[in-house]
Amino acid sequence: MCGIAGFIRPTASSKADYALLERMSESLRHRGPDAGAIQMEPAAAEPQVGFCHRRLSIIDLSEGGLQPMTSGNDRYVIVFNGEIYNYLDLRAELANDGVQFRGASDTEVLLELFAREGPACLHRLNGMFAIAIWDKVEKSLFLARDRLGKKPLYLYRNNGECLFASEIKAILCAPFVDREIDYEAVKDYFAYQYVPDPKSIFRHVRKLRPGYWMRICNDHIEEHQYWDVSFANPHSQNADQLVDELYSLLDDSVRIRMISDVPLGAFLSGGVDSSAVVALMAKHSSKPVTTCTIGFDSERYDEVAAARSTAEWLGTDHHEFTAKSTVEQQLLEIAASFDEPFSDPSFVPTWYVSRMARQQVTVALAGDGGDENFAGYAKYQTDQTENRLRNAVPEIVRKNVFPTLAGFLSSWGFTPARRGASLLNSLSKDPDEAFFITNSFFDRKLWDELAIGELKTRTQDYDPSRITTDLYQSADSDEHLSRLLYTDLKSYLPGDILVKVDRMSMANSLETRAPLLDYRLVEFAAKVPASLKLHGKESKYLLKQCSKTFLKADILTRKKMGFSVPLADWLRQELKPLAEQTLFANDSGLSEMFDINGIREIWNEHQSASRDRSSEIWSLFMFELWWQCHAKP
Repeated sequence: MCGIAGFIRPTASSKADYALLERMSESLRHRGPDAGAIQMEPAAAEPQVGFCHRRLSIIDLSEGGLQPMTSGNDRYVIVFNGEIYNYLDLRAELANDGVQFRGASDTEVLLELFAREGPACLHRLNGMFAIAIWDKVEKSLFLARDRLGKKPLYLYRNNGECLFASEIKAILCAPFVDREIDYEAVKDYFAYQYVPDPKSIFRHVRKLRPGYWMRICNDHIEEHQYWDVSFANPHSQNADQLVDELYSLLDDSVRIRMISDVPLGAFLSGGVDSSAVVALMAKHSSKPVTTCTIGFDSERYDEVAAARSTAEWLGTDHHEFTAKSTVEQQLLEIAASFDEPFSDPSFVPTWYVSRMARQQVTVALAGDGGDENFAGYAKYQTDQTENRLRNAVPEIVRKNVFPTLAGFLSSWGFTPARRGASLLNSLSKDPDEAFFITNSFFDRKLWDELAIGELKTRTQDYDPSRITTDLYQSADSDEHLSRLLYTDLKSYLPGDILVKVDRMSMANSLETRAPLLDYRLVEFAAKVPASLKLHGKESKYLLKQCSKTFLKADILTRKKMGFSVPLADWLRQELKPLAEQTLFANDSGLSEMFDINGIREIWNEHQSASRDRSSEIWSLFMFELWWQCHAKP
């Protein structure tokens, strides 16, 4: 696991450019504290090309794995962030074809494979990666990102300058970078809690989308999608046959992610996904698996007891941490790890569990992906029920009567009436629009009330729901649940879950691996009939049926808790002073874009406990913390 960065500049200035690479490298030190290297190709020529790499040593701890790395034919230079889990098989194949390897790293295997196959090699990789390769002959830069977006890759292009990096902070090291805010991205953030691909919060910085590669040569750019997930033509096998196939895939996905030359462990909650991963790790390990769990001083949100029970049953080397009064002390440091506004509050426990894990291991396996693959979130069951109701009511009634009733109920102001209004409003919409509304955090009414000035003017014709509706409509399935899962696999997973895990683990110099997001397993799960994912009221049905063979029953029946935090209480208690001071500072970024009096009304409503406004307040709070760290003039 590493951090990468580099540039293509139109004119050469070796001394200044080398200094820039040094600053970029230093900004990414947390991603790779073990080593750092810089290379400029070619020297004192135009265009000037430079690379820097920060290394967290995982595979081949010798100098054979150092980057930037040049191919055996001296044509290509690579910097690479990630892991290629099937590199040993690929290495053996290349060796049989006469390739002479200088070291034992997956980086060298990837580079030599690219030298022979070009972009087509991406189809053969099983792993997580962000890749940058300079072709000395064509004078072109090749960039690629893994299928699901586990590893980040940002690109800045403006006024002839081109920079790329694992994190935006490295790009911002360049004094010539234009930091103009993308106002549509601001609106996206308040709808989704994150900035969706391919946008970033900065107008001239973009993300390479998951499953895409790009080639840049002079002013010409070509971009191609090399992978997508298909839900068409579901499996025809019976449930027992699918369970056997799923077990084989899951077992192998765990096994290949245990290849490491450094200590390895796992995150463990009380749920099915992480428990399944740890159980299969134990099968393939000759010694107890190191497991780590984070909890809170709140019974409603604490999974420590459940995780401890599972750890004892599996005989792991278990470690626990309960976050109590330390949240306020650490929050500024944690939030600063995000170069864009990000407000999924589960980033807090993710940071804590990563910090604790890093004290024991360098690599941790996690259970991410089970919910997106097998319909584990409660929202899927809710949306399925709503969609059945939607289909049972004549469209003319839904679209003409329900909005009026919803407006009437919402005016009453108390919680049951608001919930009824929300349901009627959702039923009045088409299913894709309804999915956006029920899963967005700033509704249109609130945005219109709070947004002011240039922000409001420049986004009045922009609707963030397009991201959700376009994905829903592009899914190659008529099944409503399959369309929801496709939408989340292409937006929520890479934009929220994987960003959170990458930034919080890398902030602690920890590599995380997700067996349930092996692309083979994702492709298999997409073909599983919807009825075997959400089976009546039971979520993740097929995954649980598979896990019955190696997990005890109480793990499978345990109520899903999720990686949640006591957010409403935090904002009324231990985080109240910091949040209030931040939100209502005289020089806040919020005051330039939003009606502070309107924010004060939301704040007071939450403090009086007349209504839970924690989601809206937290989104505003995190935006302001981002502004102060990364955007304040």
